[in-house]
Amino acid sequence: MNLKEIGEFGFIERFKPLFNELVPGNITGIGDDCSVIPVNDTEDWVITTDLLVEGVHFLQDVITPWQLGYKSLAVNLSDIAAMGAVPVGSFLSVAVPKDVSVEYLDEFMKGYHNLSQKYNTPLLGGDTTKSLKHLAINVCVIGKCAKSRARMRNMAQTNDVICVTGCLGDSAGGLQVLLNQLKATPEYDYLKEKHHQPEPRLNEGKYLSTMPGVHAMMDISDGIASDLLHILKASGKGAEIETDKLPVSQELKSVANQQKWNFEEFAISGGEDYELLCTVAPEDLTKICAGFGACFNKPLIPIGKINDGQSSIQWIKNGEQVILEKTGFNHFS
Repeated sequence: MNLKEIGEFGFIERFKPLFNELVPGNITGIGDDCSVIPVNDTEDWVITTDLLVEGVHFLQDVITPWQLGYKSLAVNLSDIAAMGAVPVGSFLSVAVPKDVSVEYLDEFMKGYHNLSQKYNTPLLGGDTTKSLKHLAINVCVIGKCAKSRARMRNMAQTNDVICVTGCLGDSAGGLQVLLNQLKATPEYDYLKEKHHQPEPRLNEGKYLSTMPGVHAMMDISDGIASDLLHILKASGKGAEIETDKLPVSQELKSVANQQKWNFEEFAISGGEDYELLCTVAPEDLTKICAGFGACFNKPLIPIGKINDGQSSIQWIKNGEQVILEKTGFNHFS
């Protein structure tokens, strides 16, 4: 059997039950954005790790080393944000090919430090080793949250409203700008920056976790078509998404129009936006959206609802159900 036949999550499901047998009942193991470990009577630790490999997650000749350092930490802080936690510290391990200069690594660390400083996340350790071919970066971040405050994927409830914290598809648009080597314009540069320098929604996640009406939450790393399914499977629910309500930036719409791209497809299946996806009790939606807007000067955007159906997504466009061919990103498909 080839790994592409079962995909990344099919592989995880093959070994997950074996290791979950070893996990104590008060610890959350494989299956969420972070592991959750109780540490005392008032706090839980949340821990995540992520791997970035040259040629798979980034193209070294088009991303600056500063941006790569920034992004390497950002994608992990996004997982901390998805739990409604705050970061405590990070660990960084890098496998470095012989053609990567010390000056390149200096710039990488400056970018990593910039985001570390922004969110008060000290680098606490890690490892450095030689790579025979590609640059590889692994980051682990530890965070903390109030006891039992972490927002999990299995918390979605029937009739919850599905919301996102910002525009979708910009990072996928930026990747296409890079792959097609499009001439620099302010709109193209905007999309490229969204791809190279995602902003972890730590403050938004912390705020949402204080709202009792906010139930399930996760970050959008593989595209909403893929990531929402994780919430549905964990919660045993179905969902309806109204594609007309998906938030898309004017920059992506403009570039998509110029290049004859389908921006709706990018918004649905494009990865690496790192916005937050959450489900909200309908009776609390107005209050939570108003508070969110007041805090962050931007809307929390409803895009659909949770139902009692099978763990799948019904896509609604102009009031009618449509079939989508594209799904979210999967490393091995």
